[in-house]
Amino acid sequence: MENYSRFNISFERGEGVFLYDESGKKYIDMLAGIAVNTLGYAHPELSEVICNQAKKLIHVSNLFRIKPQEEVAEILVKNTFNDGKVFFCNSGAESNETAIKLARKYFYDRGYPQKYEILTFTGGFHGRTLGSLTATAQPKYHEGFKPLLQGIRYAEFNNVESLLENITENTAAIMFELIQGEGGVNPIDKNFLKKIVEISKEKDILIIVDEVQTGVGRTGKLYAYQHFNFVPDIITSAKGLAGGVPVGAVIARSEIAKAFTPGSHGSTFGGNYLAMVAAKVVLKNVLKEGFLKEVEEKGKYLQDKLKKIGLNPRGIGLMIGCPLPDNIDAKKVVERCLDNGLILGMAGKNTLRFVPPLIINYNEIDEAINILENVLKMEDIHK
Repeated sequence: MENYSRFNISFERGEGVFLYDESGKKYIDMLAGIAVNTLGYAHPELSEVICNQAKKLIHVSNLFRIKPQEEVAEILVKNTFNDGKVFFCNSGAESNETAIKLARKYFYDRGYPQKYEILTFTGGFHGRTLGSLTATAQPKYHEGFKPLLQGIRYAEFNNVESLLENITENTAAIMFELIQGEGGVNPIDKNFLKKIVEISKEKDILIIVDEVQTGVGRTGKLYAYQHFNFVPDIITSAKGLAGGVPVGAVIARSEIAKAFTPGSHGSTFGGNYLAMVAAKVVLKNVLKEGFLKEVEEKGKYLQDKLKKIGLNPRGIGLMIGCPLPDNIDAKKVVERCLDNGLILGMAGKNTLRFVPPLIINYNEIDEAINILENVLKMEDIHK
């Protein structure tokens, strides 16, 4: 189906932060499968564990205990809520869909079925299933798919007045990204977040943080909320969690997690052996002493380099967006970079997106910036 605007390139293999096409041409990847390939390509430990597991067991149903699931859940809980539980699925959209269901079920079980509304924000992106699509407050994604799910309201991102106007007695949860990814790499305002936390406590509203793109070390913390002085009620995770193997996870405080009882929610493939052993390796590496600090430092280095070539980057860690001047076409910049062996992404309005593998080194950052700097001097990138 023609639902992707694909570049006419087919990759044959990868190593570290580099991809190689069928002709052998080398590309430095600053997109990482859209913030997925946390440990880059052909990571020795990750590759070995996946191969070994495939020889033993790939999948059994969730009717049985899956010990690697329990081990990954323990790592996630220990490094987030400490008192929490995890549900595994297969993607970010599924994680967000699950979080919406969990919030509604939590209040239903407590005798408040009228608390079912989910409040999200303009510029956010939460997925493409019908529920997560509705939660995505961007009209361009809705066209052709109406009527959407009932009970989801929108407020303007970083606008306290709009937030307050859209809280009702039916609000069950406020769901948001701390750094909007698809919306253009837009960080949350700290005062706005403070107001969300205040009103959630005051009105018994859950906080769902969508960490699908910001999670698993992307910002220099295991999860981005750890940069801010608060703890959410529910975290959704996916993308980089298993280094390229499809996986999703919802981490919730134990009190909220009790709302899911046998038969209330499920996933055939969620938490399968292959995904879980991969996630365990990714988490082990990301949580190694010094790894996250280095991600933060490399992010600052990358931002400094971008500023030196005249750009205005924003973001945290290795999740960076660079809005381009109005007279430069971001799509053409991405195409010319690709011609010259650099893979970049786009997000929001005319914004370049940098979400490289977290293992990228300083020399590789320099190499990427040199290519970009040369491309920005080309005449045909102008509108």
